[in-house]
Amino acid sequence: MKHKEIRKELGDLRGGDAGRVTAELVDLKKEQFNLRFQQATGQLEKTSRVREVRRMIARAKTVLREKQTKAKV
Repeated sequence: MKHKEIRKELGDLRGGDAGRVTAELVDLKKEQFNLRFQQATGQLEKTSRVREVRRMIARAKTVLREKQTKAKV
């Protein structure tokens, strides 16, 4: 992903509510599982996608944590 795409994605995540971020996190985890399964069976063509998804999961978790911290204050 390019920096502009990442910033847009983060803006979308930060703009939504916690439920939307959680739903996005669930979708990313499902995609990660499918990618790992494809990799194990030798069917994975775009190996860089594993890294992208892993990083997007981390970004979503960070945004979710930010929202939880703001809710407490």
